[in-house]
Amino acid sequence: MISMFTIENALIIMLVLSFIALILIFITGNNKKSYITKEFYSLGTLNQLKVYGRNAEKSIEEAIDKLNEIDIKMSVFKENSEISKLNRYSGKKPQIVSRDTYRVIEKAIKYCSLSKGAFDITIRPIVALWGIGKESAHIPEIKEIKEKLKLVNYKNIVLDENSNSVFLKNEKQEIDVGGIAKGYAADEVKNILTKNKIKSALINLGGNIVVLGKKVDGTPWNVGIQDPFRPRGEFVLTLSLINKSVVTSGNYERYFEQQGKKFQHIMDPSTGYPSESEILSATIISDYSIDGDGLSTGVYIMGIHKAVKLIEETKGVEAIFITKSKEIYVTSGMKDNFTLTKDEFLYKNKISEEI
Repeated sequence: MISMFTIENALIIMLVLSFIALILIFITGNNKKSYITKEFYSLGTLNQLKVYGRNAEKSIEEAIDKLNEIDIKMSVFKENSEISKLNRYSGKKPQIVSRDTYRVIEKAIKYCSLSKGAFDITIRPIVALWGIGKESAHIPEIKEIKEKLKLVNYKNIVLDENSNSVFLKNEKQEIDVGGIAKGYAADEVKNILTKNKIKSALINLGGNIVVLGKKVDGTPWNVGIQDPFRPRGEFVLTLSLINKSVVTSGNYERYFEQQGKKFQHIMDPSTGYPSESEILSATIISDYSIDGDGLSTGVYIMGIHKAVKLIEETKGVEAIFITKSKEIYVTSGMKDNFTLTKDEFLYKNKISEEI
């Protein structure tokens, strides 16, 4: 009896230990389901890739190479970039560009037109004149602004798809694709991750967010929308998203103050001055980040009524707007997909009737 009891207990102990071992293996396996996170500088900003999967490291390396390639081609601050060459030869001769650059310019013109010029990539001469973000930032003379405004017209960009060439009609005209290139770059990173069979990732290119799939635990990604009245990292609301892009244009990061007034960096192409729209923050939620990038600046400048109308009429995109009076407007497709985190903001849930 004693030996039998001992054998039975030994078997029980072995079974228990095996079960514990299986639990430990399961837990360890789950712990291994962690993301590889990489932070790096490119496209003139700090970026972060958070990638889960067998090919995570390889995917991140490929993505960084692609981002650096896009930066070399499209940065207005690099003397030998394709954009800089285009600007140097404005009014003189067309320039053949890479397929990447051509696509970005082509897509930018689409959104320049859709926003009726509120977004205009030929705004570069005005941006350079104000110098916001640099120590030389200042209020230009009215005469200077009027002179530079003559150069601002996206309709003067001539594309030739057969030769992949771009031509700026007027001398001294300059383009800057900084307002849309990050969106294109984010989509290219997503394509690289998808090609490498990555099913869960977070792409953050200087605030342009793309979430791929769900988180490892099967839940959607939560994306916070910055409170434009508070320091960075304080959110007004959060979005619960799967396979979406989130792009925000706001006036709370780059600006200077002079004569008791705040001048932010988003320029209105119709005036040559910083936008004075009632919108403080315009967030676009879309399937493709380039669409969010192309729309966010334009709708920010257009003002709340025109902006909401445009987004409601555009398929595949949604928007959230925060105004100076702390009102939050949410387009119809997003009204059930966000959580408001601050009581002092007023959610306008009947925007369709108001617009």
